[in-house]
Amino acid sequence: MTEDAYLSTRDLRDLTAYDPDGEKVGKISQVWLDDRSGRPEWVSISTGLFGTKESFVPLLGARRNEQGLQVAYRKDLVKEAPRVEADGHLDQDEEQALYRHYSLHGSKGGDSLRSDKGTAGTAGTAGTAGTAGAAGAVGGAASQRRTGDASTSGMAGAGRSADGMEHGDMIRSEERLRVGKTESEVGHARLRKVVVTENVTTTIPISHEEVRVVREPIREGETGVSARIHEEEREVILHAERPVVRKEAVAVERVHLETDKVTEQQEISDTVRKEQIEFDEPGGGRSQDRQDRQDRRGGGRGPSH
Repeated sequence: MTEDAYLSTRDLRDLTAYDPDGEKVGKISQVWLDDRSGRPEWVSISTGLFGTKESFVPLLGARRNEQGLQVAYRKDLVKEAPRVEADGHLDQDEEQALYRHYSLHGSKGGDSLRSDKGTAGTAGTAGTAGTAGAAGAVGGAASQRRTGDASTSGMAGAGRSADGMEHGDMIRSEERLRVGKTESEVGHARLRKVVVTENVTTTIPISHEEVRVVREPIREGETGVSARIHEEEREVILHAERPVVRKEAVAVERVHLETDKVTEQQEISDTVRKEQIEFDEPGGGRSQDRQDRQDRRGGGRGPSH
């Protein structure tokens, strides 16, 4: 059942359903009413190639908002729900499959569901178990969908047994912070060569020739020696080494880039919503569920990874 105070089938029909994260689920095709109370219990969303099949989703915890109808179940869970032919009827296996899929209690018999459009049908062997505990049931093994147009007063919380008595059974939901990781580009690294000029000083040995006078005495009677007195000049060529500078380019090293992965710890924080359970005590008092009080003192749950 929806959490609004009053919603008729006309209010729900043709609305667009969204999940708690705001993801669009689809357009509501039919509204399913409890045959005994006339309250909306489920809605079906047309799926399939030509809309011949429908995905059922409970109205438990659903809210009307500006976009349409926000249901309490995520889009992927609704899309994975057992599919039902639009013009068929449910057998026992299909009925129980819906209960198991949404983790709801099975039907207890006595009530049945009827669609807000389509042909009339007969009540089956099983019906809804209540808006809170079972969030309504989709007929029994022989239940068929039949037309009906009824308005309902919303009643969030209490379930209803086959004899019409309330038996408090409620599903509490809360948001969990799920943190994932994605990899993206943060920058570019490049290798670049530039030419710089520097002074280099080195020392090498340099040789040159110098002149010195060497005198040797001539022995008496030595032949081939002229004793004529005259002027004479002789020339000696001197040699010296000069430094010659030549430059050549040689390969000295190979340079490349490598990446290393560095892991660091980063704290993530965000706000999450959760439902708290309150109940009215006899005498007009109101109390909060013990588990909710413990969760509040404990600060709730951390993010899921």
